[in-house]
Order: sequence, then structure tokens, then C-alpha cells
Amino acid sequence: MSSPTGPANGLPVRMPRPRPTGRHRRPEPAAAPEGAPALVLAVPGAPSAASRGLAEEIISIGRSELPGLDARIGFLEGDDASEFPSLSGVLNAVAADRTARAEFARAAGHEVPEQTGPDAVVVPLLAGPDSDLLRRMRQALMDSTAAAELADVLGPHPLLAEGLHVRLSEAGLARADRARLFTVTTAADGIVLATTGGEEAVQAAGITGMLLAARLAVPVQAAALDQEGSVAAVADQLRREGSTQLALAPYLIGPEAADGLLDTACKEADCATAEVLGAYPALGKLAVAQYTAALGIPQGSPAH
Repeated sequence: MSSPTGPANGLPVRMPRPRPTGRHRRPEPAAAPEGAPALVLAVPGAPSAASRGLAEEIISIGRSELPGLDARIGFLEGDDASEFPSLSGVLNAVAADRTARAEFARAAGHEVPEQTGPDAVVVPLLAGPDSDLLRRMRQALMDSTAAAELADVLGPHPLLAEGLHVRLSEAGLARADRARLFTVTTAADGIVLATTGGEEAVQAAGITGMLLAARLAVPVQAAALDQEGSVAAVADQLRREGSTQLALAPYLIGPEAADGLLDTACKEADCATAEVLGAYPALGKLAVAQYTAALGIPQGSPAH
């Protein structure tokens, strides 16, 4: 027998936690509007099981950020006859699905409003601009039957600087938290922020690099992995300015970089490297943020 204050045997009662109130209350995630365009994540590089798994993780996070989201994956170098569907093929499927749903609704006697927005918003799986890859994505949009928009790349953004910091700390190349006073003997005193996409990408990476430098309190300079000698030149400059223990931080999600680029750059610069950003959780939030920004859908901004 129990009493109003608990069970008779004295065991504690697990009570539901009260929802926080006020400005510290975590807002409920907004849901995707009914009939909203699909989010199609455009994955660059040679398709593989690893890049598909990475994209699926990012999509899963995106769906948790925006419940009801129709999210799909299209590979820039995909083949519709394989397990890695092409970007244009996925867009064609989105358009066909929307048409089929509208026809089914009409056949059921429902009024179907005229569609005025796009069928899909394509979000590039890129941390920074890459003119060649973005040109090919735009071509895939033109080659499809869907009305689609191309959203912005995911960076620069403070959350990417956070991700770079995490990857460096995982590799033992930076303190996980500047507030901790223990010494990391392998911590770098200079960071080469390596990206792909040419000079435009280097300039954009420099913005995230400034944010990373503020987090680590060490100099950070961007370099182009796909420009011969760029990483080595930046490493030499950092050493001339006083850095003695360098680290390479790949400003990459992963699939966009050709095999061997990072290994070659590390040998040329004679420094250790962290892992690529990969499926860092913030990437799913940023993908949704770019999707909602392209559509003008109100959505809470990812926390800085």
C-alpha cells in the first residue's frame, strides 16, 4: 500500500522531471511544414559505403532537428543502376513522388493547392566553397526534372571551428578545454587549416580559422590541399613566425578530398594531422539550417 508521499515500503518514487521554464528552456524543434520540399544532401567524391554511412548519419541528425523532414541522399558521381543514386536521379524521384501524391489526393477527391515552391532543396555536403563541385551540382539540378534550389555550403560557421577543435583534441594535438590546466605535451603551437577548392575555399576557411585560433590561442593559417606546395608553404611561414610544433587540421567533411591528399600534405609539411570532420553532429544542424534558410522557413539558428 502506498501513501501520497511514496510507497509504503519506503522505496523512492521516480517522479517526472519538470520541464524547465523561462529563457533557459530548450525549445521544441519545429516540424517541417506539410508538403515541404525535400532536402537532398549532395555528396561529392567517389561513392562508397563509408560516404553513404556518413551522409546517413548527417541526415539522421537533420531529421531530429526538423521532424517530418523528407531527406534524401544523392551522389554527385553516383550511378542510378547502383546502390549510390546520382543527384539528378534522386531529384527526378522526388519530383515523381510529389506528382504521384498530388494525383492520388485528387483521385480521392481532395483539393490539391497549386505548387509554387521547389520540389527540393539541395544542400552541398561541403564545409566551404568549391567552384568545380558546385558547378557540377548546378548542372545536376538542370539535368533533372525537378524544380530544385541549391543551398549554401555549410561553412564558415562557429560550429565548424568547434568540430575542428574536437578533432584536434581527439588526436592529442590540442587541449579539449582551455580552462583545464593540465599539459598536453603533443599540443600544437601552430595549425595549418587544410581545405580543397582553390583560393576561394582558402579565404572562406580563413574565417573559420580565426574562430579556431581564438579557441586554441595559437596561430591558424589556411592552405589549399589541392594546390601543390600550398600546405608546405604555410607550414614554413608558421615556423618562421615562431611555431615549432605544427598540426594539420583538415577543413573537410571527407568525401570531397581525393585519396592520398592528406597523407601527401602531412609529409610535405612534416606535421601530424587530425581526422576530417566526418559525421560531427553539428553538420546535421547546419544542413537543416541551410535548407530552412533557402526556403525562408522559421527555424532556430544552430547554437554557436
